[in-house]
Amino acid sequence: MTEAYLGIDTGSISTKGVVIDADRTIIARSYLWTEGNPMQAARRVIEDLGGQIDHDFVRVMAVGTTGSARRLVGAMTEAAVIKNEITTHAVGTTFLHPDVRTIFEIGGQDSKIICVEGGIAVDYAMNTLCAAGTGAFLSSQAHRLGLEVEQFGDIALASKRPANIAARCTVFAESDLVHKIQMGYSREDIVAGLCKAVASNYLNNVGKGKKVVAPVVFQGGVSKNAGVVRAFEEALGMEVLVDSDGHLMGAFGAALLAADAAPAGVRGAAPGASGAAHAAAADAARPFDFDVAEFEFKTREIECGKCSNHCEIICVYRDGEVIDAWGNRCEKGAVKTAR
Repeated sequence: MTEAYLGIDTGSISTKGVVIDADRTIIARSYLWTEGNPMQAARRVIEDLGGQIDHDFVRVMAVGTTGSARRLVGAMTEAAVIKNEITTHAVGTTFLHPDVRTIFEIGGQDSKIICVEGGIAVDYAMNTLCAAGTGAFLSSQAHRLGLEVEQFGDIALASKRPANIAARCTVFAESDLVHKIQMGYSREDIVAGLCKAVASNYLNNVGKGKKVVAPVVFQGGVSKNAGVVRAFEEALGMEVLVDSDGHLMGAFGAALLAADAAPAGVRGAAPGASGAAHAAAADAARPFDFDVAEFEFKTREIECGKCSNHCEIICVYRDGEVIDAWGNRCEKGAVKTAR
């Protein structure tokens, strides 16, 4: 029996999940749209992952969650680890690239930069209110051009003279894009200009004041766009590395942290121990149940009136029982849970 660990990264646009084995190798992966329902998206990812592994030989012993809905999904899955995206992306990337110094990440609606020294994240920054230069921005412009965003990379690479498009604001970028179309710019040059604008916007805003040091690893859904990768390399004058699973790095980092946080009985058997020793260690902990879809989960927001804070407390119910709650800023707002 192989011990495995599950990581889930639930974002505003997409939900990602991976299962890793004891050697920290990804043995199952899933990437699905969140569609405004993180709880249902997590269920679909779990179902997808469960269908990729042989349950007679693989048992998931711990779960880690990250992303904007990490607390909610963590409550659903009884996660051993619930961590922010900065931590999980840094953990996952440094595992694969121990010498990494700078991490770029651009997702659907947010982006971040992480500076690393000696395998430790020492500084970071994220985009603020505007989603200009993110995956959602590129998707919107692709729709305006009558293209699929997946086509952007190849089209951009065919350009010889990328158009100059201002992308510091989504509204201005769209206006500039329309102007360039009316001026007769080729589709290739406009698409390349959009990719160049994304890289420029990122470096001038998210990366402002940060020293970009090689090796640089680029991840997130936008890292699959070869046009943006080339734009970064031209702007920086250095190679930018992209992993095949770079869009899953948050989930991978969460799974690694879950493996480290697994019950002592699971991690108690030494790497060279016999199969019987590993089996005994695995029996010491309860494996994750992939039938989470059979449970009925609901959330409810309540306002605590026990003090002047009037905290908004989020309660998560499973089959009518409160399994987790958060949002209280003092003990008066603590909610007793079933766990």
